[in-house]
Amino acid sequence: MTGGARHVALLRGINVGKAKRVAMADLRSLVADLGYDDVRTLLNSGNVVFSVPRGARGDPATRIEQAIATRLGVTSRVTVLTAAELAAVVEENPLGKVADDPSRLLVTVLTDPADRARLKPLAQQRWAPEAFAIGRRVSYAWCPKGMIDSPLAAAVSKLVGAGGTTRNWATITKLHAVARTAHD
Repeated sequence: MTGGARHVALLRGINVGKAKRVAMADLRSLVADLGYDDVRTLLNSGNVVFSVPRGARGDPATRIEQAIATRLGVTSRVTVLTAAELAAVVEENPLGKVADDPSRLLVTVLTDPADRARLKPLAQQRWAPEAFAIGRRVSYAWCPKGMIDSPLAAAVSKLVGAGGTTRNWATITKLHAVARTAHD
């Protein structure tokens, strides 16, 4: 490893159903071929942890997104967080005390942090038994009955659209653990 900063790339909408299938081995290879180090994937849903070598040029999100389209023939919005940004998402979780099932606490990571202003009206509404909060780069949605029939999850999805990608809390904390660990 070259000692570069750790990052997490989140691909939107791959390996959901039969469309946009991407093998994780192909994704790891693609990211490594772009010059990134210590590339690891988590689960089969487009989560990549990697290091950006010192002096690397270009925006990793744009580079990965373009390479996926060119090399794999799949279009997918790619959102990249630094390991420090991901750590802040974990540390600042305001719903940790109410969310007792990590699979039902949803974190929507915004591609453009400025889009958080679009979510502010949701924070003014009552969602009980669900709960909603906005972080610096994410929104947190507690959906105790699951995401499929959740009016809150639907409202977040409608407002954010392709401008964000959602992971459950279990995945976020696993990514955080992997991003904190440097491998030789």
